[in-house]
This record gives sequence, C-alpha cells and structure tokens, in this order.
Amino acid sequence: MIMRIPALLASVLTLLAVSASPATAETVVPRGFRPASTSWTGPDTGYVLGYSPCGKSWCPALLGTTDGGAHWRRLGAPPMALPDNHNHVALTFTGDRVAYVSDGVHVRTTRDGGKSWHPVGLAGAREPYYLSKITETAGRVFAVLTTFGDGHGSTRLYSGAAGSPVLVPVPGFAAAGGITYGDLAVGGGLQVALGADYGTEKYWTSRDGVRFTPAEPPCPAGSVASLAGVRDRQVVALCSSSPGSPQPGSTERRLRHAAKLGGTFSGGDAAPFAGITQGFGAASPSSATVAAEGGGTGFLHSTADGGRTWTTTVLADRGLSLTDLDFPGGGTGVVVDGQPDADGGSALYRTTDGGHNWREQPIG
Repeated sequence: MIMRIPALLASVLTLLAVSASPATAETVVPRGFRPASTSWTGPDTGYVLGYSPCGKSWCPALLGTTDGGAHWRRLGAPPMALPDNHNHVALTFTGDRVAYVSDGVHVRTTRDGGKSWHPVGLAGAREPYYLSKITETAGRVFAVLTTFGDGHGSTRLYSGAAGSPVLVPVPGFAAAGGITYGDLAVGGGLQVALGADYGTEKYWTSRDGVRFTPAEPPCPAGSVASLAGVRDRQVVALCSSSPGSPQPGSTERRLRHAAKLGGTFSGGDAAPFAGITQGFGAASPSSATVAAEGGGTGFLHSTADGGRTWTTTVLADRGLSLTDLDFPGGGTGVVVDGQPDADGGSALYRTTDGGHNWREQPIG
C-alpha cells in the first residue's frame, strides 16, 4: 500500500527541509573557520582542529572526514585557547577515538572521539618549556619536551601507559646543552632522536615501545635529524644544518636511508636549501617532502626518486609556518599553511600523488 501525504503537509515538510539546510551546514563548519592543525589516520580519514571568530576571541572547533574531505562532521572540540604567542596548537589522532592536543605547554587527550577531554600532566616539567611532539603506540604515550633557561636547556623523552593522566621522563633519554632538540616517529616501530648544539645525536629504536636499542644516528655531526616512519621496511630521515646556512632564510639538507629499523643510514642526496626546515614526511622510501619557510614564503620540496631530483611547490605568502606535514598512506599527504589569527589566515593543503602536486583542501 502506498501512503499519500496531503499536499499541504508535503509543502510544509519541503519548506522545513529547505530552511534547515543552511543552519545544518553552519553547525558543521563555523563561519570564519580557519585550520590550526590536522591529523590523519588514513588516506581518507582525517581531522582538522581550527578556530573561528567568537566575539573578541577565537573559539575552537574539531571536524572529521572519512571521504578525503568531501564531507565533514563536527566533533567535540578540546578546551584549548588559541595562544597569544603564536605557539602551534598541534592535534594528533592515533585512532578513531584517541587523540591529543597541545599548545606546547598544556596537553589534553580524548579517548571517546572528542566527547570528553582530560588534562595530561608532565611530571617535573618547569616552565619555560615546549612540548614539540606527542603520540601513542603499542599501548604507551611518548612525548618530546624541551626546557629553556639562561643559555642551558635540555630535551627529554616523556612516556606513560595509554590513558595515564601523567607522563614521566624516561631515564637515560635526554640531551643537554645551549640548544637542544629532538624528534620521534611511529609506524613500523618507534624511533627517537635527541641532540644538542648540532653535535652528535643519540638515536634509539623500539618495536614494542618498551625495549629500546641504541643505534647509529641517522645524521652526521653538525646536522639535525627529522624522522619519518618505516616505509616498505625502509627508514627515511632528513638531515638539516643549522638555520641560516648557507645564507639567511635557507638550510642545507640531505636525505638519508636505512634498509631496516635500526639499520645503518647511508646516502646524502642534497635537497633544495630554500627556507628554514619546518617539517618532513615520506610517502615511500623514494617519495619524500620537506616543508620550509623563508622570506615570508612557504616551500614544499618533493622528490619521487629517493632524493636524486626535486621539485618545489611555492605556497601563498602567508609567511608564518608550515605544520603537520604527514603522509598517512596511499600517496596521500597533508600540511597546514599559516595560522588562524594571522593576517593571511591559514589553509589545509593535500596531495594524492606522493607530493608531486599539492592543492588547497576546501573545508565545508
């Protein structure tokens, strides 16, 4: 039997549906939304934390997609204000329900897809400090924390069980000096690199997040390692000199490879030196991209042949930062250009061919 809706009722329902559409769209993506950070768990599944004008301030909003950005849904946003000092607010999803967000000083986490957010403490950390990276793997959380003070600082690895409200320093994982730094990468195993004053770095690998093995650092003395995850059983790293070499607004860079996790790195193919290194990611052993900023311009230097040749994509002159460069699989990569409260705003860029072509990704 076919149910017939009276003509008057049908007209009312149609009117309500049409009237509701703009309101629904506005609810998903707030007016004036600008991305601050992005994190993807697969080629098509990603998340964007951004901010929109809210009175005299900026209000956070968290969006998710499962179809490469064609459609977005609204999730519960973390209570993280946009910092006045332009610190990067970094979002890291390690699963569909588990995520971390940090402004470099404060850390919040969710384990229910954004329905609730809880603070994560850093035992013994005294400001000024900056948390540069946090992630979760093999049932444990890992973070890199750098403290500053009167010409002397340190960078340490922090860790804790997944879901722990407090992270603690890992004994033996520290670098001290005038300038200290570090990086970590997951995917095919855990890698940790810590260094100071552009001297020799320390480097460890682990397959389970519990037992670590010291290994020969990816980079020679005088350069800093940026780590990518294991790609097709190979490990890819970028070695960068101190900023401003060979000239202001530039960095000498070389690509290095190891045949396996914990293996010896070799090679030394030079990458373009335009810009100061902001990020590094690899889609495969042969396909990698360097994010760099110089002279108010953003550069994405990409190679498809292991570093022998490079192409450069020049982005809009937002001139502040390139963050969250990552390749979550299938040749798909993402990066955020700019900051929400900057004059030039910010934008999400995406590639689906390993970094050869980058296009601005519409949100909403």
